[in-house]
Amino acid sequence: MTLLDADTTYSPPDGEGSVQVQLDPRDAIKGAKVFAVYGKGGIGKSTTSSNLSAAFSKLGHRVLQIGCDPKHDSTFTLTKKLMPTVIDVLETVEFHTEELRPEDYMFEGYNGVMCVEAGGPPAGTGCGGYVVGQTVKLLKQHHLLEDTDVVIFDVLGDVVCGGFAAPLQHAERALVVAANDFDSIFAMNRIVAAIGAKSRNYDVRLAGVIANRSAQTDEIDRFSDAIGMKRLAHFRDLDAIRRSRLKKCTLFEMEDSPEVLAARAEYVRLAQLLWDGVDPLAAQPMKDRDIFDFLGFE
Repeated sequence: MTLLDADTTYSPPDGEGSVQVQLDPRDAIKGAKVFAVYGKGGIGKSTTSSNLSAAFSKLGHRVLQIGCDPKHDSTFTLTKKLMPTVIDVLETVEFHTEELRPEDYMFEGYNGVMCVEAGGPPAGTGCGGYVVGQTVKLLKQHHLLEDTDVVIFDVLGDVVCGGFAAPLQHAERALVVAANDFDSIFAMNRIVAAIGAKSRNYDVRLAGVIANRSAQTDEIDRFSDAIGMKRLAHFRDLDAIRRSRLKKCTLFEMEDSPEVLAARAEYVRLAQLLWDGVDPLAAQPMKDRDIFDFLGFE
């Protein structure tokens, strides 16, 4: 007796102790530029992802944002509401995917950005990787990726397990959002390690770091120089960005001000940079003790 299908295949380990199932080539996203956004919890990944999606749409691209968090709040500034998750709607039809319609789980947001919330398993059960896999399969089944230029995965916090690293199997480039502080940079180091592990078997490569909610970037830059990282953009800790979340809208819908206009321009610049293509980085993460000493003060 076996618990595995005969057709199940496995990749070489992504890292020591890894038991990750290999991505089925039939589930690969083709034709679109795919980005995965990671970072410490609460650092502004969803705000960054949504404004980046809006910026890509302003450049005339067809954009799909996929939220990968059980809180399913990745896209609410684009849609103005908390959307039902893919797992929620699958449960209503007892996981008979043929009974679902695209409009059951995909919603149009600001400036035509299409929004999907993958959701997650109930607390303490299941695996986030399964949820991501089912979401991509459903999108392919309904041919929803064929008319998409850009796909952005907005992923839960730090990479705490292989399940939440699953979007890296689909992505071309991975982005890290970090503030100019110890905890954010410590988490970034772990994420860089996870991206490096996935890059052994998949096409994903590290694009760089987006400095967020920070007046300065000196510590981010010092760390980046030390490991071979690159800062792609810098968004200051603006009250307008905080208020945009409260108003359930993107930065592109806020009242014009010099600060807002500058932040919008930075998002559009970043979107154009990513669209044109950024060279992959071969950053070498530090050991936990080394980064602790590197970032500490005497």
